[in-house]
Amino acid sequence: MKTTAKEYGEIYRGYMPGSKALRDCTAAFAVGGAICVLGQLIQNALKDAGLDKDAVALLTSASLIALSGLLTGLGVYDKIASFAGAGTLVPITGFANSVVSPALEFKS
Repeated sequence: MKTTAKEYGEIYRGYMPGSKALRDCTAAFAVGGAICVLGQLIQNALKDAGLDKDAVALLTSASLIALSGLLTGLGVYDKIASFAGAGTLVPITGFANSVVSPALEFKS
């Protein structure tokens, strides 16, 4: 039995899963934004504590890296990343995760 290209396309579309692009983009935007908001809150708290501009920048970055490393070690960051995808890779927390994950894998 021969099928035409149109018939094949209709059969193929019946087996294709639906696109999750909107959900994935929304999750990446929300989680990436939440990470940035957390960074801004840390930065504002450090400014309010009276630290100078350079110290605020350093401690904000270090705090986000430390928090990301801790969450990676506890196995929480991977769950967040599987939900949010690229939303966790773009901020500085993605860097910390990429450094801590191989170290944990080597240890085990």
